[in-house]
Amino acid sequence: MSKSAVALARTPFSPETPIPNLAPAETPQPQFRDFSQPWLDLNGKSVLVTGGTGSFGKHFLKTVLDRYKPRRLIIFSRDELKQSDMALEFPMDRYPFIRYFIGDVRDRDRLDMALRDVDYVIHAAAMKQVTTAEYNPFECIRTNVFGAENIVYAALRRNVRKVIALSTDKAANPVNLYGASKLASDKIFVAANNMAGADGTKFSVVRYGNVFGSRGSVVPFFRKLVADGADSLPITDPRMTRFWITLTQGVNFVLSSMEMMQGGEIYVPKIASTTITDLATFINPKLKQHVVGIRPGEKLHETMIPADDSHWTVDMKDRYVILASFATAAREAYLARGAVPVPEGFSYSSDANPEALDARGLQALLQMAYA
Repeated sequence: MSKSAVALARTPFSPETPIPNLAPAETPQPQFRDFSQPWLDLNGKSVLVTGGTGSFGKHFLKTVLDRYKPRRLIIFSRDELKQSDMALEFPMDRYPFIRYFIGDVRDRDRLDMALRDVDYVIHAAAMKQVTTAEYNPFECIRTNVFGAENIVYAALRRNVRKVIALSTDKAANPVNLYGASKLASDKIFVAANNMAGADGTKFSVVRYGNVFGSRGSVVPFFRKLVADGADSLPITDPRMTRFWITLTQGVNFVLSSMEMMQGGEIYVPKIASTTITDLATFINPKLKQHVVGIRPGEKLHETMIPADDSHWTVDMKDRYVILASFATAAREAYLARGAVPVPEGFSYSSDANPEALDARGLQALLQMAYA
């Protein structure tokens, strides 16, 4: 890498940090989809976010404050300290429509109370750490599977308009308990449309990859090691690849998918991928890398659309949509909007993704993530 890349890797990032160029001006700029269309109008609506104190929930809150004037925005989570910290940053006397609601998705009665007069639900609460789920399987199932069931029953009882659940690339062809629990959750939300009927609550799922720079991702982990003076960076396997998306892209993707949803879809964004070695080299090109081996439940590569789902998948320019097998009318509606069926046997995986990030792309993604 160039000297500017070295300087960038050593620079502490903040929203004010300028990002130097890593390539000549004539190099084509990498293109990243913002997923902002179609536009969902939340003005005057009541919205609840489960897991609302997490990385997604906090960014969702900031996005809503910037774009909308909702009737209510309910932050539902079980962590009172994080809610207290969020309330200091976004106080109710300044934002009177915000509600901080202590609760756990494992508690159906509490959800039923929280969902009174709610129009939209974004279900972001989950037990997400792969290794933690492997060693604590019952806790993972209670939150990710039984929690999904509780959301469905409470939403149906309270006549919520739309529910969209955040999933993960690990739910496709899962090899770990976290992925398997999220696959079960996905199936629950898709099947819930049969319970709701044509005029009832609509349920859909968004499935995307690792969130660049979010809490728990490898980017802040690598940067902390660099700041602490590590002499090398740990690599699980030099062949490993992952999909990447920023929090802004993720929030936009959820909002636009919620606007277009008919019920029963799994939305998959078209996003870039990179190898873990390239990412580590970008973070600090002077540090050596040492292989530590794949952790329990990890994959070499992630798949967001398995080949077996190609029969039900359509291409919509900036995203793929896996349609429910029972949703014939929805399929026709998407085709009328310009969607194109993918070829039979099509799959979408991080190792075969044509949109692979080079140093220039990583620079742009980093700038977006910390903007």
